[in-house]
Amino acid sequence: MTKSTQLKTRYTITSADTDMFSRLKPGALVNYLIQSAISSAENLGFGFDDLKEEHLFWVLNRLSIEIYRPLMWNEQIEVETWPKNIERIFYIRDFIIRDAQGKIVAKASSAWLAIDLDTKHPGYFNKEKMEIFTALKDVNALEYTPEKLGGVKKQSETSITPTYFDIDLNKHVTSTRYVDWMMDTFSIDFHKNNYPKSLSINYIKETMIGETIVISNQADSNIHRFEGFNPAQNKIAFRTKVEF
Repeated sequence: MTKSTQLKTRYTITSADTDMFSRLKPGALVNYLIQSAISSAENLGFGFDDLKEEHLFWVLNRLSIEIYRPLMWNEQIEVETWPKNIERIFYIRDFIIRDAQGKIVAKASSAWLAIDLDTKHPGYFNKEKMEIFTALKDVNALEYTPEKLGGVKKQSETSITPTYFDIDLNKHVTSTRYVDWMMDTFSIDFHKNNYPKSLSINYIKETMIGETIVISNQADSNIHRFEGFNPAQNKIAFRTKVEF
């Protein structure tokens, strides 16, 4: 890793990150993107510890991914990421994923919030650091910003209650588990014959341990939309859209 604004990180896909057909799990792909984003932010001086000095913390709010082919067990990949722009309260970050031959196999764009530790409302960095977030505003992975997803017309419903290993160090459900929960609603036969071509997720409200999430699904041909409702908080926790 270097001090360059664009960070490239290599990963080898392990068996723990693949499904029963040796393909990279979508939740594991999201994890690679998040880990690369964390490394980039730390490398550029606005990681989690740096944010604490400004009384802020990062929250991933939206993520959109285009997937051009499934990545397989034991493949080596490179995730390139960079802070792209600031749009209203959102800090936009893009990603390009390449295989060992340098071919682009996926692209993504994400929107992050810098949240005030006390008010829990979106905050801002001091002006000295703002320039780095817009230096590459004309360098795009995707030509659009992460989707804001609408509500779901319920066709089926599943309930999930988070347990110990769903919870991260911030003591709420970790980002990748929402993707896993969504993908678990499909049958093995469906997974055998289908793999996501695109995936978008909106993280709307954190879920704490013991709070049941009711997941509604709306299917329109090859596009499936999901919405997770938290009855204990009476709030929507997340929305996702996946195209096969």
